[in-house]
Amino acid sequence: MAKNRDNMPQEDESIFDKLSSSFGGMSPKGDPGRKKMHFSFWYFLLALLAFSLIQDYIVARHTDTIPYSQFKRYVVAEKVKNLVLTPQRVTGIITTDGQGRKNWPFVSVRVNDPGLVKLLDAHKIKYTGHYESKWLSALISWVIPIAFFFIIWKVLISRVGGGPQGVLSIGKSHAKVFADTGVGTTFRDVAGIDEAKQELAEIVEFLRTPEKFTRLGGKIPKGVLLVGAPGTGKTLLAKAVAGESGVPFFGMSGSEFVEMFVGVGAARVRDLFAQAKEHAPCIIFVDELDALGKARGINPMGGHDEREQTLNQLLVEMDGFDATVGVIIMAATNRPEILDPALLRPGRFDRHVAIDRPDVRGREEILKVHVREVKLSAEVDLAKVAALTPGFVGADLANLVNEAALLSARRNKASVGMAEFQDAIDRLVGGLEKKNRMMNQNEKRIVAYHESGHALVAMSLAAADPVNKVTIIPRGIAALGYTQQLPTEDRYLMTREELFSRLCVLVGGRVAEEIIFQDISTGAQNDLQKATNIARSMVTEYGMSEKLGLVTFEKERHPFMLDTGSAPAKEYSDETARDIDAEISQLVEKAHERVRKMLTRGRRQLEIVAQELLEKETLTGDELRELVGSEFAAGKEDDSIEMRLNRKSSVAHV
Repeated sequence: MAKNRDNMPQEDESIFDKLSSSFGGMSPKGDPGRKKMHFSFWYFLLALLAFSLIQDYIVARHTDTIPYSQFKRYVVAEKVKNLVLTPQRVTGIITTDGQGRKNWPFVSVRVNDPGLVKLLDAHKIKYTGHYESKWLSALISWVIPIAFFFIIWKVLISRVGGGPQGVLSIGKSHAKVFADTGVGTTFRDVAGIDEAKQELAEIVEFLRTPEKFTRLGGKIPKGVLLVGAPGTGKTLLAKAVAGESGVPFFGMSGSEFVEMFVGVGAARVRDLFAQAKEHAPCIIFVDELDALGKARGINPMGGHDEREQTLNQLLVEMDGFDATVGVIIMAATNRPEILDPALLRPGRFDRHVAIDRPDVRGREEILKVHVREVKLSAEVDLAKVAALTPGFVGADLANLVNEAALLSARRNKASVGMAEFQDAIDRLVGGLEKKNRMMNQNEKRIVAYHESGHALVAMSLAAADPVNKVTIIPRGIAALGYTQQLPTEDRYLMTREELFSRLCVLVGGRVAEEIIFQDISTGAQNDLQKATNIARSMVTEYGMSEKLGLVTFEKERHPFMLDTGSAPAKEYSDETARDIDAEISQLVEKAHERVRKMLTRGRRQLEIVAQELLEKETLTGDELRELVGSEFAAGKEDDSIEMRLNRKSSVAHV
């Protein structure tokens, strides 16, 4: 069946590309490397032509071909010498031709002439015969073409099948191998995850001095699974382990095992482990393990899945591993809940290392690593930058430092200042600033009052995070303005009071529009989504509803149910579902009424902040607190908040 070239798998497409480049055709992808190969083929042809011309006209002696009849006339005139007679031709030297040329070689095709010898004897011309070896000419005529085609065949096979993506190596592992000096990453390059580094220090010590453990009969864990959010440094930590231990490092992605051909993934797993045993002690690192190790039996289409074959082979190889060989298997994933339970049992991935988002001290240490090669001005306070970036992971902080450096270069500054870091944070959090976006004055006023409502409510509640900035400059795709709140410290628990305060801040923008314009806009859509999610979590997950009690209604998701495509069945009645909906609506409405009373009393401050925003477009937290005075900034409003009812010590994990 014919296959569409555009829909062909990558393996097949690379074969077509290599064949076309091998024959000197135009590369379909326009790759620079293939273009160079295309020109080298024509250079070869030009060199061959030049060599032939040199051989014919310079190296080889020039010989004239004359008719046989003319040759006989030269014989009669006795103007030939050194004749060599063969059955096919006559060669010799013409002493003179009457035109000034002397002693020039000639060749003539011999005809059936029995009287030639008598003629030569009559004119006393010396002649001799020549025996031609047939086997030598036959050998040359066969060997040279065969050798030529053999060379072409070898070149094509090496290009099409011999590379890492070739047909002949389809079952070979494509792991990137780094020698003990090729990793270049150590624990010095990893910051903000000290607990994870300490956990893996034992692995490094085993690879350096395995006899310390084996002499007591101990066994090192066969596998180490790194679990964490994207960008937290899982791959970097694995490379640091290899760099610290000084052993070869085999790096491969989980998706590289799975191909369209049956059995290829299992063959690559076998080849990878065979190579690792040859280079032991070493480290095998499989990135994005969830692409390979997804739980079996959850394929909605059913049937025999090639991915499951690959996973089975991986399980078998890990079982057959000798712990004393010195091969450590490390893997990373940000979706541990979908991994097959057989991978996580003792004897395979024995040790699980959780890599969490760094706290404020961890973020400061990560920033120190990334600013080593960056010229910073004296005003830059990395501790303050770390405090301004809650929730950022290592990859985010690396991007932040790079964005700040680019902004400084764009502004022709000699060093990176604090202003560039602040602008880079705004760009990463809110999106690209769009000062040129045209907004009519009415929409601009709505946005100004909307953001002022958020800011004033946040300032009036002691349980809310402090306001750091308010702006009405559009950013990103849909953000017409935003209010930035920064926590004073890293938090891992939230009380019911703090969650309710977040609800109040989220509805503050909508309430400000109601009070000022007696109408509402679509600008609060994202706020209402977040408020509804918080209220639902309070009711269904955290047990913070007095009517429903200390009950959770969210069923824990099982790994086998993630990819079935169907929602989990409810384990409560329709009447309970109505009560849940009523409690959610009541929480949001309670926050709405509380904020409406608050902003009605503080309408004067609302007007002041909105007018200042219309003039300056951006206000810092200090400017905002100076504008509204101590009435809102002191947080006294929080003492009378309706949330005080039945204030308890209930908390929620976030």
